[in-house]
Parts: sequence; structure tokens; C-alpha cells
Amino acid sequence: QVQLVESGGGLVQAGGSLRLSCAASGLGRTFSSHGMGWFRQAPGKEREFVAATTWSGGNLYYAGSVKGRFTISRDNAKNTVYLQMNSLKPEDTAVYYCAAARRTTMPSRTSEYDYWGQGTQVTVSS
Repeated sequence: QVQLVESGGGLVQAGGSLRLSCAASGLGRTFSSHGMGWFRQAPGKEREFVAATTWSGGNLYYAGSVKGRFTISRDNAKNTVYLQMNSLKPEDTAVYYCAAARRTTMPSRTSEYDYWGQGTQVTVSS
């Protein structure tokens, strides 16, 4: 059974930083062959793409709203993907989800992903 468990969310003031982690289990050695993504959903809004990485970490993708502030990375030895979030803004407040894709050509699309975590709340106060 595949599980993705996010952690690292919390309450932070605007301008602050948080580092989210997503630990994958049940994928075994195939974790390193999965594309990984981070998405977020604010109350009353649709889930939106934040960042993604290919299986090797060689290609990184970011939403325009977070580019230059957020960094996605992965450690295949630990079956973990990270999202470093700097210069946080109140509009970054949302539940953040990580997701895994066996294969993806459009990493910004939620439909590309096969597995999802339960999410972790990030709240940025002004």
C-alpha cells in the first residue's frame, strides 16, 4: 500500500520560511522512478500546482507565483521529497499536498498523479 505523508507545515509570519517533507512508503525502489509534485489548495479554491521534479531531480518545474521563493528537491535514498519555502506571503496559505506519478508528461496537472498525501496546513500571517 502506497502512502505519502507530508510534514513540516505550520504557522509562520510573512517573510518567514518553512520546509515541507513528504515521506513515501510502499513504493520501495520504484520511488526513484516516480515524478513527484507539490500542490496546494486554499479554502474555496481549486487545487493548484506548486512545484514538481522528475524522477532524477534533473528537471524542476515551478508555478509562476512561487518561482524564486520555493525550491523542490528529493532524496531517493530516503524516499522523500522536500519543498523549501522562503519569503512566504499570506497568499501562500493553503493545505499543501505531495503527489507521486508513475509517468508524467505534464507535471502541473493533478490528473497526472497516481498517489496523493493527506496534506499539511501552511498558514502565513501578515
